[in-house]
Amino acid sequence: MTPLKPVRVFNKAPTPPQENEQHWYRISAATKAEGATEAEPSPIEIYIYGEIGGWGITANQFLRDLKAVDDGVSPVQVAFNTNGGDLFEGVAIHNALNRLGERCTARIDALAASAGSVAVCGAHRVVMASNAILMIHNPYTWIEGDADELRRVADVLDQAFEVIIAAYKAKSPDIDEAELRRLVNDESWLTAEEALALGLVDEIGSGVQVRACLGNGAAMARYQKTPQPLLDQLASKPPADDPVKPPAPNKPDVSDSTALALMITQDCTKAGIGNLAETLIASTKLVDKATVQAALATAKGIHDLCVAARLPELTKEYVTAGLGADAVRARLFEKLVGSGKGFEINNSLPPADDDQEKVKAQLPNPSSIWAARRQAANKGARP
Repeated sequence: MTPLKPVRVFNKAPTPPQENEQHWYRISAATKAEGATEAEPSPIEIYIYGEIGGWGITANQFLRDLKAVDDGVSPVQVAFNTNGGDLFEGVAIHNALNRLGERCTARIDALAASAGSVAVCGAHRVVMASNAILMIHNPYTWIEGDADELRRVADVLDQAFEVIIAAYKAKSPDIDEAELRRLVNDESWLTAEEALALGLVDEIGSGVQVRACLGNGAAMARYQKTPQPLLDQLASKPPADDPVKPPAPNKPDVSDSTALALMITQDCTKAGIGNLAETLIASTKLVDKATVQAALATAKGIHDLCVAARLPELTKEYVTAGLGADAVRARLFEKLVGSGKGFEINNSLPPADDDQEKVKAQLPNPSSIWAARRQAANKGARP
């Protein structure tokens, strides 16, 4: 008998979801606000920006990092901007937020879709930006197997659907269940006003630029009813002369910080140094655009030097240490000389420009062969 296969439940989409490498996830204890007393605990800020589960933000990582900074009394503020992902990972995050009780507030900065909409509803209080979107829909998966296996998976999807309904009802106990099931089944993209009317959010906050927050519209095209204005906005590029305003002292602007973090993530991915994104976000503190661009240029230069020395694994160490190009060159030189392996030198000579052209083989000429045979035959026939 073939053993049962685990089922990963994702989005209801025409094609399996692509893993998104462009994500920004951070948990940190924020500094005290100006005017706050020592008795007031510092809030814990959490940013869930990107895929949930898979290669994105896993519930295991989330729970481990939260436990490391949570003192049990500090308020927890969770910012969401996610196109969804693994449903059960989202359920685990939902339950983790729910266990925090009244000290947990979630904020939908741009989009909470699919598993993200399930996770955000675990918070005691949900604040949704005026131009953000909450998307709810049926669970989705893909599987192969015989008839019994496919029937089992269908049962799992039915159970997953009930899990989704239960998560939304836990947030809004008085919601009309028949209407909720219809909305989930129809893949509904809810505005802040619609989500507030359903009781899935508690408050509408100020809006932020969705394009700057989301950054990648390719994932949105997977869904069946993605609003065309959202796709158009995500596909468009911000003007080159659109500066990122620096945040006010001790009060960073969330939308600006998001844009800068997204800039770091995307540029690092393009340059092949995606593992440095978190390091650069921490080192620049997302102060302003000039600081971020300078840090990116330095990191790329260090990466090129390490690759040239065939020691790319040292890139992160040198970037984290805040070394400049000259210091990196010196350290790489010490590494190469101190290793005792010396430098690898290619002694082969380049081809000369005046090399004689090689003789090429020629195809046989049938006419010449026939003429030679006739001449030999005529000579043999003479007396």
